[in-house]
Amino acid sequence: MKQNTFQNYTKSAFFAVFILVFTGLKAQEDEKKPAFHFNGSVDAYYRSNLNGLNSSVPILEAGEETGTIPVAAPGTSFANDTGFALGMINLIGSYEGKKVGFVADLVFGPRGEDAVFGSVGSSNIINQLYVYWNVSETVTLTLGNFNTFLGYEVISPVGNFNYSTSYMFSYGPFSHAGIKADFTLGADWTAMLAVMNQTDFTAFNPVSDLSFGAQLGYKGQYLNLLFGRQGIDKVLVDGELQEPDIASLFQIDYTGGFDITEDFYLGINATYQDTGDVGYDEDTPDIGFYGIALYPQYKTSDRFTLGLRGEYFAEKGNFGAIGTEVEDSSVFALTLTGNVSIGKLDIKPEIRFDNASDDSIYFLNKDLESQNSLASVLLAAVFSF
Repeated sequence: MKQNTFQNYTKSAFFAVFILVFTGLKAQEDEKKPAFHFNGSVDAYYRSNLNGLNSSVPILEAGEETGTIPVAAPGTSFANDTGFALGMINLIGSYEGKKVGFVADLVFGPRGEDAVFGSVGSSNIINQLYVYWNVSETVTLTLGNFNTFLGYEVISPVGNFNYSTSYMFSYGPFSHAGIKADFTLGADWTAMLAVMNQTDFTAFNPVSDLSFGAQLGYKGQYLNLLFGRQGIDKVLVDGELQEPDIASLFQIDYTGGFDITEDFYLGINATYQDTGDVGYDEDTPDIGFYGIALYPQYKTSDRFTLGLRGEYFAEKGNFGAIGTEVEDSSVFALTLTGNVSIGKLDIKPEIRFDNASDDSIYFLNKDLESQNSLASVLLAAVFSF
């Protein structure tokens, strides 16, 4: 309890200092117009299951609580609580110089905590923290912690049309720590090369292995690659130091989209990930996933846009994302979202339907029985500044 109290005081103090510093920078911007910027967002939501468990159920044994059965929810990240729930506060301070700059991106709240699960210690409020150097007009070097370059969706709700997130986003990487080089190749071509810690270890690297990333882009279409051993590289067994033979993670990902008309946009994401042997036993089977999602969006007016996410997601082996007891299971999820823009406030009503190939422990009905589908409704509010 003392440790939690200390961490809460530390976070509060850090939050206050951050506000004061960047409020001062904003005032300077109005007077001297330096390249300092301060922006962010605040979000909250209400969610309810139409055919699933809407309250957690304590498990009692001999009169004592030994655990809790959680509410029914998709096996994806964010927006999984029921009733009125909190998203996060996102505060972003940056400096954009002609040659050098930095970004400090802080998150507070349940969504932020879920996003930085791989961080430890005081860094568990840091979503991104990096510096960059524009070496030339065509080359930029970035060093630090930055959000992943894979996938269509992002951590911040401001950057997504749908408020809830997809399976592919939830089980791909969130963030990386390392160094990357971005290249402008001309004729609308771009490229990126990166050397990084293991996926989502953003504060430091607990092992000696590194991961490698690459991206090739053309007119808003991106082909992404990620490769590297994921797991403990040394283990002490009966007093003897051993190096487990853990296979490398490999992921290839395509992200893009097209303006079909002035008001109709189609986004696309397809991915394949082979996680390899994640245990210390050489007989542990390889696991992974693959999937595809389409994001059609139609703008009916300056204030209202309607968007659909249709996603097919399949597991290799028993990956665990869908929550079934069957290997090689799959799920098809449809998410229909409306976006009402009121100045800097976006109101997002959403209905979501997840249908798995087998009964899922995540899709519990009101009798605590697993089922293969879950329907839910959601209303979110996202304010950006």
